[in-house]
Amino acid sequence: MLKGLRNVVMLGMAGLALCGCRSIHHFTQSCNKDTDRYMQATTVPAIKVPAGVDPPETRSALQIPVVNEPAAPTPGPKDPCLDAPPKFTEPKGPRPPPAV
Repeated sequence: MLKGLRNVVMLGMAGLALCGCRSIHHFTQSCNKDTDRYMQATTVPAIKVPAGVDPPETRSALQIPVVNEPAAPTPGPKDPCLDAPPKFTEPKGPRPPPAV
């Protein structure tokens, strides 16, 4: 009886510890911390085609168009990361009538 209770308590403590990891990570996560690693990234050399093999035709490859948009503002230290989903809230105001 005591052994089973101990196992349930240990399982509950482990579950609480694992559930808390996400909330702790959420509060300590900042998008500004990872920019140094991103800025230090290097480009790997292009793949070389072995002798005797024809290289693939890349002249008609997908062309990326030029975008004339202003740069996005840099996030502040308390702003959420772009990969974090936005908080969902119900819109305020009158509800639309139900569909018939």
